[in-house]
Amino acid sequence: MTFEHLFVTLSAEQMYATGYGIHPLRSARRIRPAGRLVAVMLLALSVSLGLALVAHGGTAAQDATVVVQPGDTLWSIAAQRYPSDDVRSRVGDIERANGLQSPVIEAGEILRLPS
Repeated sequence: MTFEHLFVTLSAEQMYATGYGIHPLRSARRIRPAGRLVAVMLLALSVSLGLALVAHGGTAAQDATVVVQPGDTLWSIAAQRYPSDDVRSRVGDIERANGLQSPVIEAGEILRLPS
């Protein structure tokens, strides 16, 4: 046996040592079938909630704003902005959204209009 043959044999054995240090990729702890079921159900729930958010537009709608023009009243703004709703309740919504103590507004004010 020559020195070169010995070197090649040793390096090949070290590189491709079969059976030593090779373990299957498994966890030491086994997951019970009930635990797997719970994990799958949680995953399905989170995916369906995510899809529901995407389907309904994601986040809540932001309040719109309007600049009060001369001659505008809360009633006229509410009637224009919410034509199919009860104007009285919408005037109250606008008052609450802006912290108004009375329905008196002035030209140039910026009012938040709840969605």
